[in-house]
Amino acid sequence: MPDTVERIPVAKGMQTVYMLPGMANRHGLIAGATGTGKTITLRVLAENFSAIGVPVFMADIKGDLSGLVKPGGDNQKVVERATELGLPGILPEGSPVTFWDVYGESGIPVRTTVSEMGPLLLSRILDLSDIQADVLTVLFRIADDRGLLLLDLKDLKAMARYCSDHAGDLKSQYGNISPASIGSIQRSLLNLEQQGGDRFFGEPALDVMDFLKTDASGRGMINILTADSLMQSPKLYATLLLWLMSELFEKFPEAGDLPKPKLVFFFDEAHLLFQDAPKMLEDRIVQVVRLIRSKGIGVYFVTQNPLDLPDPVLGQLGNRVQHALRAFTVKDQKNVKGAAQTLRPNPAFDTVEVITGLGTGEALISMLDEKGSPTPVERALVYPPHSRITPLTTEERSLVIRNSPFFAGYMNPVDRESAYEQLKKKAEMAPEVAEETKKKSPKPTASVPVDIFGSAAKSAARAMGSQLGREILRGVLGSLSGTRK
Repeated sequence: MPDTVERIPVAKGMQTVYMLPGMANRHGLIAGATGTGKTITLRVLAENFSAIGVPVFMADIKGDLSGLVKPGGDNQKVVERATELGLPGILPEGSPVTFWDVYGESGIPVRTTVSEMGPLLLSRILDLSDIQADVLTVLFRIADDRGLLLLDLKDLKAMARYCSDHAGDLKSQYGNISPASIGSIQRSLLNLEQQGGDRFFGEPALDVMDFLKTDASGRGMINILTADSLMQSPKLYATLLLWLMSELFEKFPEAGDLPKPKLVFFFDEAHLLFQDAPKMLEDRIVQVVRLIRSKGIGVYFVTQNPLDLPDPVLGQLGNRVQHALRAFTVKDQKNVKGAAQTLRPNPAFDTVEVITGLGTGEALISMLDEKGSPTPVERALVYPPHSRITPLTTEERSLVIRNSPFFAGYMNPVDRESAYEQLKKKAEMAPEVAEETKKKSPKPTASVPVDIFGSAAKSAARAMGSQLGREILRGVLGSLSGTRK
């Protein structure tokens, strides 16, 4: 694809509304009530980004985006919209798609290690209290100090057992490790495991740079995370997408101003990200959103009302597509007024009045101009998509998955030696070490707990070198201090 790309046509009202690719990494918002056309707008933007060579990530929370891989154009509503817009027709065209799935059933498995996830985000998944989250942070610190890799849930459970059994010995260095908090963490881990969350933790871990693939013709890959089942655990869903976003932030180099983004990341059901989020986490999210655009990544939040997002985040979303909102109650009316105030007004109409009267697929749209300023809002009909509206059949999806270049690398889990195996081995050796020490002692001494992390373990940790360093890295959202080891 050429470096200079044309404007992206998004919708048509009194005039065609375009998005400038050079401003697409200034983030965006797709908002509107259920059934007003947000998913079609998401689909149209994804197709357009892919067509100019920009890879896309999105979550399919309703199971209706898989048809992006197949040519469309024959849907009656699509034909009617094309006619309404005065278009000669819609060119049927599919896009390159990779399906991903935490559970490994409807896509390439998405995994990460417990250590890469870090205590802050894991605490949110486990729904821990502040005190319990502090104890979890201590568990991670002890594992890091002793060179233990936390790869999957059994590693973390083994670490929790060890810290509980040796709480007295660890207290002088790490402070009090409450048995009650350990117990709560263990119960939360069991609950997560029962929900299938254990399949998310392990190896081979996802490399987010794999999202950047383009096909032979230069079209950007549309990476679709199957999330209809994942949405049954909203905090797991929201935290997973937040982790992915933070991984992109950590791994992408600074890019400066680009003619088009390196990647566009759509965050559907964005209100879940901030729901019951502690202030510390919300501040980190704001930080990531503010800084990630300098990496050439555009983040687009999809939600019902702009007011679902904190003001510091909302203020960074330059490209806006506002579908219809309903105003059945006094609270609804206030929300409509608040949503209207987030858009640059157009003197030709009353934004508050228009928002409630928009039809399906119609929107109030404001895009950034060449100077990075929002244009006055336009009332327009979103263009119809080129891809198939109906989802893929099971057989069609399976064929796409099997033909993925990532199928061989990610499908089969790997269980290498990590904290669980190391702690188990040390525990089995402990009685022998104690007995040998007792035989060599010239005279009885006070009982001393056996240190299962001896010089051999420290030597092994040093030998692991940079590999261990990579495993225990903490990113901007991976530790309470926000620093990297």
